[in-house]
Amino acid sequence: MSLHLKNLFGFILLPLLLSASGCASTYYNAWEKVDVHKRDILVSRVENTRDSQQDAQEEFKDALEQFGSIVALQDTDLKRAYDRLNAEYEDSQDAAEEVTDRINSVAAVADALFKEWQQEIEQYTNTELKSGSTRQLRETNLRYDTMLNSMRKSEASMQPVLNTFRDNVLFLKHNLNAQAIGSLKGEFASLQNDITVLVGEMNRSIAESERFIANLRQS
Repeated sequence: MSLHLKNLFGFILLPLLLSASGCASTYYNAWEKVDVHKRDILVSRVENTRDSQQDAQEEFKDALEQFGSIVALQDTDLKRAYDRLNAEYEDSQDAAEEVTDRINSVAAVADALFKEWQQEIEQYTNTELKSGSTRQLRETNLRYDTMLNSMRKSEASMQPVLNTFRDNVLFLKHNLNAQAIGSLKGEFASLQNDITVLVGEMNRSIAESERFIANLRQS
């Protein structure tokens, strides 16, 4: 089947199957009928998670820049400042939620893949081949655990930043006066440090994702 038809199948037919059954196994079985297996889906979802983490980094950096520009002003339209900062917070929250959704989708297909792999190992009659496949499963699982732990750390690093943003957006909303902007200045350094930690965690997670994809394709 051509790539175009596979994409058409994925975007049109698969959602219909899922809405009818609500079963993950139906989803995976449907893809396998067009020669797309759990391994392929896992790689695709890891890549999507990596891309979402990169997008989230940029969104948080943009939000920090907006925060900094607001607190640096001596005279500003406070309502407009609130609107700008709140918009950045909402965009950052959306980016964080997308990262979480992507990580959860990786975990779902990985669980299905490893369960299927283990079940298939039990079907071997050749002990040497069974041992080799068992070793591959164990090694792949260890690499996956390392990658997923890194993803979860990067996910967790977003929450302190979102909390600080939300607190300051609410503070500005509730105190639309000159003193509010002055009070926000003290938060900027802390927020800057949190985002530096976040970017570092995400970069490590992205690197782990790249290594996992490379190893999975080689094995």
